[in-house]
Amino acid sequence: MSPERHIVYRQAGPQDEEQIGAIDDSFTTDTVYEVVAGDEGFALRATVVDPPLLKTFPVDESDGDASKDDESDASDDLHVEVAVDEGNEGKVCGFVVAGVQEWHHRLVVHEIAVAPTHRGYGVGSALMQRACAYGRRLGARTAWLETTNVNVPAIRAYRRMGFALCGLDTTFYRGTASEGETALFMSMALDTGRPA
Repeated sequence: MSPERHIVYRQAGPQDEEQIGAIDDSFTTDTVYEVVAGDEGFALRATVVDPPLLKTFPVDESDGDASKDDESDASDDLHVEVAVDEGNEGKVCGFVVAGVQEWHHRLVVHEIAVAPTHRGYGVGSALMQRACAYGRRLGARTAWLETTNVNVPAIRAYRRMGFALCGLDTTFYRGTASEGETALFMSMALDTGRPA
């Protein structure tokens, strides 16, 4: 991203839907987390993959970056924020979709994506900060998301943002294009900024 670009963050509107849908959420990684089951729990082991894994997501499948699995538990009021590159004809270069589950005061990050040209420049972190601020305004105490064990770049980014692993599901993706992968759940306390 060149220095002349200026990123503006705002709530999304209907005019952004097409550009949001066009964002490339694929990724390449040379490391995946293997989930190892033991007698008393699970462990994650970083495993190098050669050649590197290129992961693309079908249009109708969750991107594996955050939870879309149980939207029935989320409030009907999903909040969408976008990052707009004013130096690139005002194109949307990232977005986050979040909602608050009121019964347990949880902000669920359903999806977050940043265009490949804008990754590594803090756009995802800024979008997550905006989603968390939205959750705090609505009384959420915890931010929560789901990602796949093969999305090591996202897992590392979420950890830098303050999220920590809080669970996993080895059967979560059965019957999907991501079958064989493991869902990892991550959370962060919103009232302290530390892992929940």
